[in-house]
Amino acid sequence: MGIADVLTNDHRVSREDERLRIENSGGFLHCRNGIWRVHGSLAVSRAIGDRHLKEWIISEPEIKRVPLTSDCQFLIIASDGLWDKVNEQEAVDVILRENNSVESCKKLVDKSFSRGNMDDITVMVINLQNFVTNGR
Repeated sequence: MGIADVLTNDHRVSREDERLRIENSGGFLHCRNGIWRVHGSLAVSRAIGDRHLKEWIISEPEIKRVPLTSDCQFLIIASDGLWDKVNEQEAVDVILRENNSVESCKKLVDKSFSRGNMDDITVMVINLQNFVTNGR
């Protein structure tokens, strides 16, 4: 109980499959301050928005199905603004300590910001126990 289980892989330009997809579609990559970016701008390779880069930045998600059991406490959905500065287990620990989704989100945003994050930070915590049914 209380152990982070990572369900996604970040869509970064540094991922070989994402880099190749972008380059094969005619996009170019540029390294700025040690971070690879699509057309010198965006550090992620998949996003909603960023219309000016839609030829290379796709919004198609990777999907992973996980059975919802009574062991599943909560789900954290967050942007790279959080994950660039706070690791998964740290985030789980904050949520378990706070025991309040809204306050947990605020603390996680503050933690990322205090570690020098200059990006936007989006965090959502969903209590999965609300969706678990007995006998399933």
